[in-house]
Amino acid sequence: MAKVTRDDVARLAGTSTAVVSYVINNGPRPVAPATRERVLAAIKELGYRPDRVAQAMASQRTDLIGLIVPDARQPFFAEMAHAVEQAAAERGKMVLVGNSDYLDEREVHYLRAFLGMRVSGLILISQGPSEHAATEIDAWDARVVLLHRRPDAIDDVAVVLDDVGGARRLTRHLLDHGHAYVACLGGVDSTPESGDPVTDHVTGWREAMHEAGLSTEGRLFKAPYNRYDAYRVALDLLAGPDRPPALVCATDDQAIGVLRAARELRIDVPGELAVAGFDDVKEAALTDPPLTTVGSDREAMARAAIDLAIGDQRSGNGTAGESGPGDRLRQFPVTLKIRGSCGCPDN
Repeated sequence: MAKVTRDDVARLAGTSTAVVSYVINNGPRPVAPATRERVLAAIKELGYRPDRVAQAMASQRTDLIGLIVPDARQPFFAEMAHAVEQAAAERGKMVLVGNSDYLDEREVHYLRAFLGMRVSGLILISQGPSEHAATEIDAWDARVVLLHRRPDAIDDVAVVLDDVGGARRLTRHLLDHGHAYVACLGGVDSTPESGDPVTDHVTGWREAMHEAGLSTEGRLFKAPYNRYDAYRVALDLLAGPDRPPALVCATDDQAIGVLRAARELRIDVPGELAVAGFDDVKEAALTDPPLTTVGSDREAMARAAIDLAIGDQRSGNGTAGESGPGDRLRQFPVTLKIRGSCGCPDN
């Protein structure tokens, strides 16, 4: 059976091959509704399937978006990846996901692979300082959109949260409950790199404590970002003689591990220990008690990242940051999600 071509579709629909192309690609020129219906009917009748490989070779671009995340098993990154996939689908794009596993070499591997595929756009949730990734991006002369984290080494457009402000508000909220002080469970890295969300969460906690005239000395603890390792750290912390009255965790996954440790040690939350997280993953509302945390509009952030990656300026949410004009940095606001783990009724 001979392969159906675009010419065959055009003849059956009574139009030009250019118009068929406009219908298939949703542009760049508009097509009258009646003509579009004829073209779609001809495509269905003939069973025509566009040759996406040939289209990509001709245009030097594909309908693919590359997304690199540190670890898609973690709820926050899984939810963010899903939001990016949904936003890409709205723009007629598909998403390829690569996990860097917090390793420099894997991040660079996926950068090379995706850029070599001529993706329409590349979104990077960086795993760290990313000096090697910056070198790779420069070598390809590629436009990359940074999401969630803005490493100092990479000077590309970024879509981020007000992480410092969110952690500061969260810490103040716990202090308003009358706790003598609030401790912080940060990450394992002590690198004071700007643009790292966990570092910014610790910074926000420090600012709130200092504004309240309280010392942070000896009140910052370190744990991996996942709930399993955070649970083990929390067992030692909560069983010790210096158990804090309240604890702000840099991620919700850490906070979920803390809640599990507290239950195992028969520590009442929030009666004996107030706990709060950051990210507002869906599971945070289902913990026992439900977790107080900091939320954001992930769907809006994902749409902004996709539009920036493909050069579409439709997403106007977010505000310009201190490092440059709005097309270089879009910083989205955060909201407190007040639930039972801090001692408040759920809102």
